[in-house]
Amino acid sequence: MARGKVTVFGGTGFLGRRVVKHLLEGEFSIRVASRHPERTGALFESINADINDDRSVIAAVAGVEGVVNAVSLYVESGQQTFHSVHVTGAARVARLAREAGVKRLIHVSGIGSDAGSASPYIRSRGEGEKVVRDAFPAATLIRPSVMFGRGDAFVGPVAKMLRHLPVFPLFGRGQTKLQPAHVEDVAEAIARAIQTTQSRMSYELGGPRIYTYRSLLEVIARHLRRKPLLVPTPFGLWHALASVAEMLPQPPITRNQVELMQIDSVASPGAPGFADFGISPTSLEDVLPEIVE
Repeated sequence: MARGKVTVFGGTGFLGRRVVKHLLEGEFSIRVASRHPERTGALFESINADINDDRSVIAAVAGVEGVVNAVSLYVESGQQTFHSVHVTGAARVARLAREAGVKRLIHVSGIGSDAGSASPYIRSRGEGEKVVRDAFPAATLIRPSVMFGRGDAFVGPVAKMLRHLPVFPLFGRGQTKLQPAHVEDVAEAIARAIQTTQSRMSYELGGPRIYTYRSLLEVIARHLRRKPLLVPTPFGLWHALASVAEMLPQPPITRNQVELMQIDSVASPGAPGFADFGISPTSLEDVLPEIVE
């Protein structure tokens, strides 16, 4: 039997389009709210929406039972800032969803989000969680670790560089801990969270294995049958390189990515996670062939 309608903000993005797919598989009716509706398909309603515009958000949340906010920003540009997207925009979606009578709101954030961080990106994520909760107290927060999958912005680009570079620079000494999660598992968790009326207030979604950055590179390199020299590189140098790279149309590295690599991205012990959704998370090694083919 068909379920109710769900609006997915950011439904054309790396995570968002997977959320749409899993919700469709769960027999939900879908409205994709995006600034690029031409990227969507024919199986669902598509609407042009900007989370920084009241009128378009009101139209996007009208008449739906659930809302997923999977909008994120990695490089600031003009009026699109970390604060405008992760804080102001997120608060607008939450407030207008509540006023429209939406029953379930899923807000996607990230492990390590911290309103007290010196990093503008990490701080905006933490502030976003707070304003969403203030506007929609029953909202569920989904906090994934770094996500991998076909077309990702992490494993795929790293593999491409490992194929061609005999010497590979580490972030610091390569000891930052990561618990990467498969994007399909995260999307399925979100779809199940929409269905669960008694869900927890927040979930931290980490994969089945914790790596150091160095050990993660070694896993990818072995798959590629490469043995690059991994060279420790100070974070200060990375910040300088990222500042220059951000001037490019498609920067290969950004300052917020460097800042994220300075903190561990590991689920908190005892925090609700994949197991609470009945999901056995997929290992990176199992899907590496499809990511780096």
